[in-house]
Amino acid sequence: MSRLPPLIALSYFEVAARTRSFAAAAKELNVTPAAISHQIKSLEEYLGVDLFVRHHRRVSLTPAARVALPELHEGFDALGRAVDKIRAYGEERLIVTVCAEPLFATKWIVPRLHRFYARCPDAEVRLQASLHTVDRRRDSDFGPADLKRAGIDVSVRLGYGNYADLAPQRLMSLDLVPTCAPELAATVEGVDALRGVPLLCDSTLTRINEPYGWREWFKQQGGDTGTLRELRFGNGLLALEAAIAGQGVLLGSRELLQAELSAGKLTVLADAPLNSDQAYYVVSAGEGLERPIAGQFREWLLEEADIPLPGTAGDAAQG
Repeated sequence: MSRLPPLIALSYFEVAARTRSFAAAAKELNVTPAAISHQIKSLEEYLGVDLFVRHHRRVSLTPAARVALPELHEGFDALGRAVDKIRAYGEERLIVTVCAEPLFATKWIVPRLHRFYARCPDAEVRLQASLHTVDRRRDSDFGPADLKRAGIDVSVRLGYGNYADLAPQRLMSLDLVPTCAPELAATVEGVDALRGVPLLCDSTLTRINEPYGWREWFKQQGGDTGTLRELRFGNGLLALEAAIAGQGVLLGSRELLQAELSAGKLTVLADAPLNSDQAYYVVSAGEGLERPIAGQFREWLLEEADIPLPGTAGDAAQG
C-alpha cells in the first residue's frame, strides 16, 4: 500500500483517461475541471511521469497512461464489487432464507415463527416451500453448491442425512399414523374397515425411490394389501385439507398435525405408526461458513423440535 499514490488522485485519473476529457470527468465526478487538473498534476508529480498531453481544447494519453489504464479500470471495478458485497452483507445480515417441503413449512415452521422473532426482533425470515427438499434416493448428492445456487441459508430436508459438508442435524423422525375427521372415524371400525374408505396419499412421498405409503402400512399391520382405494394429491397440504373435509383417511405425522389433532379437526384412528429410515434434517453451510443469523435460525429449529405448539395437548401437559 505504501507504493500507491492517493486513491482520490487515481480515481480522478481513471475517469479523465477513460473519457479523454477533464471537463467530462469533472461532470461525472461532480467537481470542477480545475479540481481534476489539480489532482492529475499532483499524481504526475508523485509518479514522476506525465500522464496527459495537454492540447488547446483537449487532452490525449501518454504511453504510460495508456498502458496503465486497463488494469487501473479493472482495479476500480474490483473495488466497487468488494464495497457492494460489504454493503449487501450489512443490509442483509439479519435476513435468513429458509426452504422446506410445503407441509413442513406451513404446519410446523410458520406457527412457531413468532418465537424466533421474539428472540431476534430485527430478523427477516424469507421462507420458501419446495418439493425439491425431498430426497429421491439414499445417496443424496445435495451439497453446498446447491444451497448457494438457490440462495438458501438453511434448508429442512426430508431424507436420510447423507449431506456432505452441510453439517446435517436430525430434526425429527417421519412416523405416520392413520388420521381422519372425527365424523369419518365414527364409521370406521378396525384396520380391515380401512380398505372400504378412500385412502388419501401425499404424493410427496412418491418422490422417494423406496415405497412408503398405505401398502407399506398394511403390510406392517400384517394385513392384506390387495385392492386399496387410494386418492393421490400433489402435496401434503392438499391431502390434509381433504382429510379435514372428511374425504378419506390420511397417513400423517403427529408432529406436523399437532394443531389439527388438538383442535379436534382430525383424530388418530390407530396408534400404529409406519416407521421410516427417513427423517427431517436441518442443513446449512455449517459452522464458520454460515452467516450468524443463519446459525441462530438453525439452532432455533433444533430447540423448537422439543417444544409443542401453544394450545396443543403437549403444551397443556407441560404446563
